[in-house]
This record gives sequence, structure tokens and C-alpha cells, in this order.
Amino acid sequence: MIFLAEKAEYLFFAGIIFYWFYRKSHNRKMVVEAILAACVALSINGEIGHFFYRSRPFVAHHVNWLIPHAKNASFPSDHATAAFVIATAIWIWKKRDGWMWLVLAAGIALSRVWTGVHYPLDVAAGMLIGAGVAFAVHFLLIRFKELNKVILWLIEFYEKMESNFFKKTPLARKR
Repeated sequence: MIFLAEKAEYLFFAGIIFYWFYRKSHNRKMVVEAILAACVALSINGEIGHFFYRSRPFVAHHVNWLIPHAKNASFPSDHATAAFVIATAIWIWKKRDGWMWLVLAAGIALSRVWTGVHYPLDVAAGMLIGAGVAFAVHFLLIRFKELNKVILWLIEFYEKMESNFFKKTPLARKR
């Protein structure tokens, strides 16, 4: 549980990097969407934390403090939000991979309660915010075609620069 609470979030960073460099046609769009959704979701968390401050369980109660943590706001859980926004974004694009990421995200959320740094409602709110924002960003990008075109253009530009650097054929030409 301690690994899930402290270090498992790095698996999501590694996963995002893997999907970015694993040259499949939709992976890079999925990664951009996941990162954009994560930025929005964590910004929402920051604003909520200013309005609804709640001390962490290890501050307010006598609980076993299993991992070191700052005595800052508990609600909502940034770890649960980040894990679920990325896992949901992956699930939207790749159902089979997404289930694995959602199970890992649930493990992270549960471990944050188990280790005494969050209340169950903190991680439940983080899960809802993360999943909700991932769906919202996905559907907004579908709805606003111009924003979608900008993202595709940026990805294509990156791929051209990458192909010049590594002397490979851009993925955009392979589609």
C-alpha cells in the first residue's frame, strides 16, 4: 500500500511517455488530451481546496502515519484526481489498456485512505473530478473542431521535427 500511495503515480508518468513514443496513430492525440485534462482537473482541485479546506486524517485524528506528508488540505485528493484523469483518458481511447490503468488508479485512491493521508470522500471526489474532466475534455475536443485541428497540427509539427532529428518518416505521412 505504501508503494501505491507514494510511488505508483510515477507509473502514470512512465505510461504517458511510453504512449507518446510508441508510434501509433492515435497515441499522441490521447497523450495530449490526457495532459490537457490533467491540467484542468488539478486546477479545479486547487480552487476547491481554497474553498473547502479540511485537515488530513493524521492531523485531525490519531491514526498510524504510514507515509510522510505535508499538513495541507486533504479535500479533494490530487493523487486520485491525477490517476483517474489519466486512466480515464487512456480508457476513452484504448479500452483494454484503460481497464488496467483504472485498476491501478483505484489502488492509488484506496492506498491514500489506507495510509491515513485522505478520507474516503477526498478520494471519491478526486475520482469523480478526474473521470469527469477526462470525459469533458474529450467531448469538447470532438465538439470544437478548430481546437482539434490545432492539436493535430502541433502533433504533426512535432513529428516533422522528430523525423528530421532522427531521420525517420513522420507518422502523419503513414496514416
